[in-house]
Amino acid sequence: MSHFYARNLAKRYRKRTVVKAVDIDVYSGQVVGLLGPNGAGKTTTFYMMMGLVPTDKGQIFIDDREITDAPIHVRARAGIGYLPQEASVFRRLTVRENILAILEMRPELTRADREAKLTDLLDWLQIAHIEDQPGQALSGGERRRVEIARALAAEPRFILLDEPFAGVDPISVKEIQSIIEQLKQEGIGILITDHNVRETLSVCDTAYILADGHILAQGSPTDILANQAVRDHYLGHDFRV
Repeated sequence: MSHFYARNLAKRYRKRTVVKAVDIDVYSGQVVGLLGPNGAGKTTTFYMMMGLVPTDKGQIFIDDREITDAPIHVRARAGIGYLPQEASVFRRLTVRENILAILEMRPELTRADREAKLTDLLDWLQIAHIEDQPGQALSGGERRRVEIARALAAEPRFILLDEPFAGVDPISVKEIQSIIEQLKQEGIGILITDHNVRETLSVCDTAYILADGHILAQGSPTDILANQAVRDHYLGHDFRV
């Protein structure tokens, strides 16, 4: 079992400390949510985990390897995949070409290997019927599935999902939740940050709630919903999943 984790993360912008001594753990086959109100520090924490924002303090590891200062491409080789909030498909390339662009960056694969992997991803993500469509013609849900396929093409051990439910219709939300469950069953660890709390909690095994830069609560969705401090500071008392 692999372990992707952070210890004592801290980040300061000018005179304001936005992340204070945060610990995060993600294990193989586990879905972890990173949630909190605007300005809580969740996005900064997420970006530090991914390597998009440098830490001021703390350490980040994958198993026993420290990757605190490693750039994104080094983290990718270590097994960390990333699905950004912004569209990341190449608009003028077809779905097929978008996925092949990632597979061709893996020199250990033969051409036959790449074609086989491409077919598997097209089938798994249910996008074989649109493989010849250009990226610019995709719906929000289709684009998300292609982006997930691109992330999986690198065979990561962990995937960080930034707002995976943003900008997609309710049917596509259910499809993405189903894909996340499949990734979990494949043993991939997943860290999600999203403003869609209900959708995120419904797929999480555990969640961290940040408030004012520190962890207000952590636990299962049931534990989070039962936490009075979380209700007071974030969810409100009428929130239901």
